Amino acid sequence: MTTANLSLDGKDYELPVVTGSEGEVGVDIGKLRAQSGAITVDPAFTSTGACNSAITFIDGEKGILRYRGYPIEQLAEKSDFVEVAWLLLYGELPNTKQLTKFRAQLTYHSLIHEDMKKFFEGFPNNAHPMAMLSAMVASLSAYYPETEDENHEQNIVRLIAKVRTLATYAYKKSIGQPMVYPQNRLNYCENFLHMMFAVPCESYEVNPILAKALNMLLILHADHEQNCSTSTVRMVGSSRANIFASISAGICALWGPLHGGANQAVLEMLQMIDDDGGDYQKWVQKAKDKDDGFRLMGFGHRVYKNFDPRATILRKMSDEVLAELGVEDPLLDIAKNLEKVALEDEYFVSRKLYPNVDFYSGILYRAMGIPTNMFTVMFSIGRLPGWLAHWKELRDEDSRIYRPRQIYIGATERDYVDLNQRG
Repeated sequence: MTTANLSLDGKDYELPVVTGSEGEVGVDIGKLRAQSGAITVDPAFTSTGACNSAITFIDGEKGILRYRGYPIEQLAEKSDFVEVAWLLLYGELPNTKQLTKFRAQLTYHSLIHEDMKKFFEGFPNNAHPMAMLSAMVASLSAYYPETEDENHEQNIVRLIAKVRTLATYAYKKSIGQPMVYPQNRLNYCENFLHMMFAVPCESYEVNPILAKALNMLLILHADHEQNCSTSTVRMVGSSRANIFASISAGICALWGPLHGGANQAVLEMLQMIDDDGGDYQKWVQKAKDKDDGFRLMGFGHRVYKNFDPRATILRKMSDEVLAELGVEDPLLDIAKNLEKVALEDEYFVSRKLYPNVDFYSGILYRAMGIPTNMFTVMFSIGRLPGWLAHWKELRDEDSRIYRPRQIYIGATERDYVDLNQRG
């Protein structure tokens, strides 16, 4: 076995080197504290691998993303979201029998218990859909309690099936419309769009272009290895918290504007530029000014130092959807102009600040008629199979509870001072 050598206080320590199937190299420091009393310090875990995983591979330098070995470009073109969900969960593409059964299960479990509708009634009308979604997912554990020896596969199906219903109910609640039940005749994405936009007593036909776009968006968001929300799901799951609590925690982590809320931040930025008169060049110059706190949202990525492969796919899809729908929107015009600047301006090109997946997904969702406060909910639906795959992988390997260390930098030991003696 290859080893790395660490010298500390005159002593040498040999640390095992782990090499992944794609050549990634990691130094295993799991026994370092026991051997030396020291720990490593890595704020924000920028150079720390918390686990071994066989689910998703990313090469940020080359702009590569693969689910279980399959390039994201091939899955986006040839697959559908339900098939990709199976792939992430079980490691292989399903055969006809497996896929047919899986689709039937998702249809069968798409309804929620009628009592849960009363929970929605308790939320204020202005409640954010993410607040409702995280609460309702956690509450599923009251209806489907787990036991230590239970097979979790049924609850995995329940979550993927019901998350659409919970998400659309949250939206209907926020706009004061009655909830719309799922239709067994519709596929996964069509059913979501039906529950989202149909109104009782009125005919609604799902636009196939919108269903195609939604299917692609969900596939592209299905997993992204150890991001903030996925790591949260693993962290919570390591305590043996039930599957619903673990996923609810992931939803809460995704809500942040630096993570799943980034595409909402993109649209809010575009709206701000439009309200200011639409002069996008002015805001480009502000972004270039190092003394100005403004930054263009939706450009650059923490992982990708090349073009985000998901953004390349969505860029093409956004052009197709906008042309097909004939959408005219000043915010979308601003977005197109910003995209052109970022792809041609030396400032952005030299710093590899390309438009990322959040930039294009926000544009697409807006064109599809999905309101801004639902963007992160859409991300949650897409990311759910990935969260579940990681939760399942963690449970299958019987992982220890996650327990990071710290370097304490507070006050050293001191004696208690009585109240009347304090200055």
